[in-house]
Amino acid sequence: MQYVERIITGIDGSEARFTGYIADNSPEIDPDRTRTSILILPGGGYAMTSDREAEPVALRFLAEGFNVFVLRYSVRASHYPVALIETAEAMRLIRSNADEWHVNPRQVAVLGFSAGGHLAANLATSTGDDDMREHGYDPDEVRPDALMLAYPVITSGEYAHRGSFQYLLGSHVQNQQMRDKLSIEKHIDAKTPPVFVWHTMTDPSVPVENTLMLIQACRAAGVGIEAHLFPEGRHGLSLADEETAYRGASDYLVEAVQSWPDLAARWLKSLEGNR
Repeated sequence: MQYVERIITGIDGSEARFTGYIADNSPEIDPDRTRTSILILPGGGYAMTSDREAEPVALRFLAEGFNVFVLRYSVRASHYPVALIETAEAMRLIRSNADEWHVNPRQVAVLGFSAGGHLAANLATSTGDDDMREHGYDPDEVRPDALMLAYPVITSGEYAHRGSFQYLLGSHVQNQQMRDKLSIEKHIDAKTPPVFVWHTMTDPSVPVENTLMLIQACRAAGVGIEAHLFPEGRHGLSLADEETAYRGASDYLVEAVQSWPDLAARWLKSLEGNR
């Protein structure tokens, strides 16, 4: 296995950490195999990036046969569009190193948790296209081929996770034009890739209405979406098992939710078959 580490310098001088977990090819199996790859964006309210939504998730999807990359993007003192441009660079890195990293460049998904879900959707939809162009990226060249979301922050409206937008926008948080620009449900269009999303109905931090609004917007735009709404569970469950429970707390263990990585892997593999 290749273990790759890179530092991506943000447009404000901050540093993002990019880590790759890349399965080796074998002459006994298929020496020329290319794999579907996943870029993981952990959550943390744009104030931090959670360890529980980084390496443990990467190893789970690595075991499913995917190459996996994790981006610990800039947060807190870094405001929009710093993290978005870092994520665009991470996508450029994955596709430009496709041969060395055994990546199928047309099968690269992004998986975002909570505020990382907002960032993933920002990259995948038309929300940040103008900002990416301004910083030298062609949005279509860095747009992922699939969008995977776990309890995502979507809207800046009534059901917004206020803390995420406070850290993302800083002193511009009261600017309604900026808030509308970064309200994902307003920017889903035909360029948005297929979506997989899950949420719990009882999430007290990022209300399930965020995902319901996403579903409605995808349906209106004709974007394929698979959605799973679990009846119970707190926010930030990650894998919802002992591997990612916050300091072993029992309310991070939800057996029904533990099925979501299998569902996501099956969905992503089904996209491979359709291409």
